[in-house]
Amino acid sequence: MIAEIKIDEALKMGNALLLDVRSEGEFNEDTIPGAINVPVLNNEERAMVGALYRQEGPVSARKLALELATPKLPSKIAALSHAGAGELVVFCWRGGERSRFMASVLDTMGYDVYRIIGGYKSYRRYVNGYLVKELTQTAVVLHGLTGVGKTEVLELLEQKGLPALDLEGLARHRGSVYGKIGLPPSPTQKAFEGEIVRFLSSIDKKGIFIVECESRRVGNLLIPLPLMNAIRNGIRVLLYAPLAERVGRIRKIYTDGPAHNVEKLQEATSSLVKRLGRARVEELNKMLGERNFDPVFAYLLAKYYDPLYKYPERPSKEYDCSVDTSDVEKAAMQILNFITGLPEYKSHNGKL
Repeated sequence: MIAEIKIDEALKMGNALLLDVRSEGEFNEDTIPGAINVPVLNNEERAMVGALYRQEGPVSARKLALELATPKLPSKIAALSHAGAGELVVFCWRGGERSRFMASVLDTMGYDVYRIIGGYKSYRRYVNGYLVKELTQTAVVLHGLTGVGKTEVLELLEQKGLPALDLEGLARHRGSVYGKIGLPPSPTQKAFEGEIVRFLSSIDKKGIFIVECESRRVGNLLIPLPLMNAIRNGIRVLLYAPLAERVGRIRKIYTDGPAHNVEKLQEATSSLVKRLGRARVEELNKMLGERNFDPVFAYLLAKYYDPLYKYPERPSKEYDCSVDTSDVEKAAMQILNFITGLPEYKSHNGKL
């Protein structure tokens, strides 16, 4: 028997396997986080069925869809068997023919099958609805100059049990001209929003979360306004470190790749011609070509990024907490102790 469920019920089924039966193109644009793609029709087949629907109507289109989908069913079922699937939650674009067809097949095979009412569109309504409300949690926001180790501290705090939202990780883009080096393509805006909502909904009953300070745009992606407001109004933690320490971190991150990523570093540096001047960029690129990285990164930090972001290089009373990140482990422990003393933490019985 197939059970029809709402999107909020589906998202609470932690052990179920989500099956997105839309085409691979639809899936790659966005899906419900954690779903796998088992398309009833691939991109080309979906286009063929759509064209026939417009030309001859729904009956002919359904017949063609059945002819295209049926021969591939044994391999799709076998793949699910190998995955050890138990409860299956099936959805298509709007809870129509594709999910109904696949759910019927899986039900016949003896699986426990659930079908999302309204399909993927109901999920997008859920995401959009979530992102019009102000957040109930307080953000503890990590500020600091480029290279102070904000991401490393964030990761360590997460390992210590604090809820940490890595926006640059979700966007697959770091906040600098070298931001895409060594990273895969960024997700779509919809997928980015979905992952943010996935995180925020998982900490509904928690008083705080940790996040780096970001501008509204991360690469080509926009941070939703309620989250942006929480960042702007959050508890401010300043991270600082000596220039040499920051240069070392930058070198470790951006030269870790084939041929030390020299060509990509030079290409990215060339995009700064209008800001630094052609002669300076040529000089920097020459040093990069010689693998003389530290002077390049030191120059960019001191002459470009530091004046741009204007964060203090030492403790400041303008922040709720200031921490030296020369020793990142020690810094994370200091911030952990600071956070556990906050009223927002204590009001939830000290449990995150």
